[in-house]
Amino acid sequence: MKEKDELINDLLKLAFAEDVGDGDHTTLSTIPADETGVQQLIIKEEGILAGVDMARRVFEFFDPSLKMTVFLEDGARVKPGDVAFKVEGSVRSLLQTERTMLNIMQRMSGIATTTALYQSKLDGLKTKVLDTRKTTPGMRMLEKEAVKIGGGTNHRIGLFDMILIKDNHVDFAGGIPQAVKAARDYCHAKGKDLKVEVEVRNTEEIQQALDAGADRIMLDNFTPERTAEAVKYIRASARPDVEIESSGGITLDTLREYGECGVDFISVGALTHSVKGLDMSFKAVKA
Repeated sequence: MKEKDELINDLLKLAFAEDVGDGDHTTLSTIPADETGVQQLIIKEEGILAGVDMARRVFEFFDPSLKMTVFLEDGARVKPGDVAFKVEGSVRSLLQTERTMLNIMQRMSGIATTTALYQSKLDGLKTKVLDTRKTTPGMRMLEKEAVKIGGGTNHRIGLFDMILIKDNHVDFAGGIPQAVKAARDYCHAKGKDLKVEVEVRNTEEIQQALDAGADRIMLDNFTPERTAEAVKYIRASARPDVEIESSGGITLDTLREYGECGVDFISVGALTHSVKGLDMSFKAVKA
């Protein structure tokens, strides 16, 4: 796959192509080419700041002459009225980068804020909140980074960096033992060192995954009661240290209950698929 920097550059190219097109005609018609000024990012809502480094990438990508002064870094807890940074330079460039920068920062900050809230529900437990692949197309790297900034943990980035054998894979492969063996054989043949996780639906499949040598077992759509039983079963098995993940329909209200069952991870699609952006604005500083 492409390196992270390449993916980000591709994203920025697309973002400016769809926003600026053949020119920001409002700005080009109303602002002289040599006009310079300052704009600052003002926070309008409490949360976790994320995307400052990406904002710098946006400005540098569009106009390397823009000068950014940062007051608050990624991961900072912010409140209304805080100023995260200011940018000086061509007013035309400031106006043309504003929306792309805000779209990225609001989205990333919303994800970081939501992740921090979810992880806080697990204070005192070993359980970590995981993200999923339910991300905005083209923005996965940024959204996964925002999860980390918010105190969460990344699951796999994509289909390429972990083997995750789900129910459909199991059914098509003929069973868990067959699927895990095929995955191990494939990794050996390709020279890849990838963890193998298996999604299970019942105790029989848990035992099959244990016997097959899965590195992690995903308890999919288990109730808290069934999760507690499954964890007890696994910890009493011949492989008590295998990683355990809960997944499927777990909400902020039920998160703690699942964590108290003793699972290592809880994956939550809501961290990225339906998050609300953090409110902020990029305003001109009048001389």
